[in-house]
Amino acid sequence: MNKIINQLFILLFLLITLKVHSQQDRNFEIQTIAFYNVENLFDTEDNPDIFDDDRSSTGKDKWDERKYRDKIENISKVLSEIGTDQAGQPPAVIGLCEIENLGVLEDLVSHPNLNNFNYGIIHFDSPDERGIDVALLYRKKVFRPLEYHPRKLLIYESDKAAKRDYTRDQLVVTGLLNNEEISFIVNHWPSRGGGEARSAYKREKAAMLNLRIVDSIKRIDPDARIISMGDFNDDPTSRSFKKILKTQSKNDELEETYLFNPMENMLKNGQGSLAYRDTWNLFDQVFMTSNLISNQGQGWKFYKAGIFNKPYLVTQTGTFKGYPQRTYGYSGYEGGYSDHFPVYIYLIRPVDSE
Repeated sequence: MNKIINQLFILLFLLITLKVHSQQDRNFEIQTIAFYNVENLFDTEDNPDIFDDDRSSTGKDKWDERKYRDKIENISKVLSEIGTDQAGQPPAVIGLCEIENLGVLEDLVSHPNLNNFNYGIIHFDSPDERGIDVALLYRKKVFRPLEYHPRKLLIYESDKAAKRDYTRDQLVVTGLLNNEEISFIVNHWPSRGGGEARSAYKREKAAMLNLRIVDSIKRIDPDARIISMGDFNDDPTSRSFKKILKTQSKNDELEETYLFNPMENMLKNGQGSLAYRDTWNLFDQVFMTSNLISNQGQGWKFYKAGIFNKPYLVTQTGTFKGYPQRTYGYSGYEGGYSDHFPVYIYLIRPVDSE
């Protein structure tokens, strides 16, 4: 009996040793996926077709070339630093919202803070009345788009069925991240203007569209890996997420058909991406299909999520101490970054060492 027990201990020791050596011999590649609401990144020209009057040289904000260039420098600095703590390089893919047009995106990626990283741009003009759009930036070295298109969000005022509420499209991009196919959806859902409850149906419509997009991609490829990101103007615990998208936050309870939202636990732990009246919300989120967190397969997997809230992005003094340091506040021009913090996730995959 003692001989058998000794043999079992030896076998167990060998298995543990092999596992340790296997982990030591394995390296990991990591890429960052980020999203940032950049708070009204407008050029200085007054476009007569949209309501951008405030962000012009003659408008309320006195938006001139100096302020615009400062804004470009600020946002490009932030984007160049997201994820570098662990990935060692800027994000592979960046979703943006509240940008006015292709021109501001071109100025952004050509700024010295980003120029060396050779970002490509995917952008479509949306029907939003303020003229703000969503967009996707990607480092050409690591991501190659295969197809992309906008999906219209059709919303009509609940009390006036014939009146359409023109809002942002949802941008759908499928491509190869280091030769592995992943689809991205970039969102900027309708605001809470008029009150959270009164406007909730608009965001629920947006959630339905998001779910239809996910389903349409998975009908073509049931194993498709999909990441949806954006400023949803709802928290991870809102009805749009829990009842319509049916997002889950616990890995061990996640079924194959469910969507995983790592931001839900972050909100429950008191974290947020924007603040209003001393209350934090986590409107900026990244969620994904369950196959990005499963232990099966060797491809890209979700590692962890975060909020990029470095000290220089935070208001340090005054009534709004601790809030995001924004471009315009109640006192006027503040020269900050945005009224939102960026959010991000890390994707990781094993790379066997030679």
